[in-house]
Amino acid sequence: MATDTEYILYHKPNCSTSLQTLKMLKEHGVKPQLRLYLEDPPSPAELDELLKKMGTRVKSIIRTKEPLYKEEYEGKKLTKKQWLKILSENPILINRPILIKGNKAIMGRPPEVVLELVDA
Repeated sequence: MATDTEYILYHKPNCSTSLQTLKMLKEHGVKPQLRLYLEDPPSPAELDELLKKMGTRVKSIIRTKEPLYKEEYEGKKLTKKQWLKILSENPILINRPILIKGNKAIMGRPPEVVLELVDA
């Protein structure tokens, strides 16, 4: 069984996708350390590191369906640095779940894709 510290899951306890991902991980013998990112928001530097691990751009982790996004940020041209600050200050805008393992990370949408990281 994988150790708790080997995996970190950016988790929102009342999100069905996040819960489904967690359940699937446990069924595969993975008990990730949970990062309740709404209560413990990542810093801009942590988010930048997360993007590197995911091999993706900042836009890919923004929840564009979130009302705050639609009201405040939709259509605005912001730099990566500005987005990292906004996401750190408004973690509700960070899409989830995100599973981190070592120097790799993956967005759990759909939840099944996290198993690519588990099986890697």
